Amino acid sequence: MTRPTAQAAHPTRAEWAVAGVTLAYVLGFTAWFFAIGNFEFIVYVITMAGLIALVGLNLARAAFPPVMLWALSLWGLLHMAGGGVPVGDSVLYSMPLLPVIETERYMILKYDQAVHAYGFGVTAWLLWHLMTRHFPATRGSVTALVYPLFGAMGLGALNEMIEFTAVLLVPETNVGGYYNTALDLVFNALGAGAAVALIGFGRR
Repeated sequence: MTRPTAQAAHPTRAEWAVAGVTLAYVLGFTAWFFAIGNFEFIVYVITMAGLIALVGLNLARAAFPPVMLWALSLWGLLHMAGGGVPVGDSVLYSMPLLPVIETERYMILKYDQAVHAYGFGVTAWLLWHLMTRHFPATRGSVTALVYPLFGAMGLGALNEMIEFTAVLLVPETNVGGYYNTALDLVFNALGAGAAVALIGFGRR
């Protein structure tokens, strides 16, 4: 099986544009988090810096489409805004969007859940892109849809572990409890499932 050759090592204008916007809002929100003493989200800033570096180092080999890079950058912006934009007595992450289900213990749909679904939908799309690019024989197969689905769900579980780390390191966080974690995992799976379904129907 022949593997795709790497593109030119120099970033394109579109890639520089995404990098500039992403760097601008990460630095801006980092300064804001320090200013308001939100040290919980510093953990996420460090994690995001690592992810940005990982994507940047693999631009040539992975050949991410510009629209995918913008989708990833938008996810980062939604995430930073979720923890940094005040809404009432809390932050944007806790804001209700649509009263689908309301109980004493949890609510659906909140900003947090929508961002989880969107973010891990984008993750599934990215994993599908990497798989079909580096293993073109899988293109159009069920494998090319199933692996990104479960891969995105696994990365979603890793995200919850990072949130748990924030809980351990910072006395007061806005991460939430058991119901929040479980709902996050559910919406991660829903977003990933929706993404691979769209990819599958789109290719047909």
